[in-house]
Amino acid sequence: QVQLVESGGGLVQAGGSLRLSCAASGSTFSINAIGWYRQAPGKQRELVAAISSGGGTHYADSVKGRFTISRDNAKNTVYLQMNGLKSEDTAVYYCAADRLWGSALATMTWIRSPYKGQGTQVTVSS
Repeated sequence: QVQLVESGGGLVQAGGSLRLSCAASGSTFSINAIGWYRQAPGKQRELVAAISSGGGTHYADSVKGRFTISRDNAKNTVYLQMNGLKSEDTAVYYCAADRLWGSALATMTWIRSPYKGQGTQVTVSS
């Protein structure tokens, strides 16, 4: 089993920055990809960014150039640095982990990921 705990959410003004953290514990050898998802009220959950154990990354078009995903293997933690935040970035952000067998990071889905965090709220005021 893998446990995921998100932190770092909060209230920020448009144009500001936040850094989210996803700390993994347990059988982390069983996963090779972690993704950040978000769900805004009335909208479907979407994959925002993902990173593989080898350092490969994937971003949704809506956050390219503004968000950066990174990992600290020593701390078993994945970060999502969010800059230039917009009101439309307001959502609950979740991290989820999976083991991808030759699949691209872009194919990660919330439903298929066996390990999921509880989420952290990000609110961007305009």
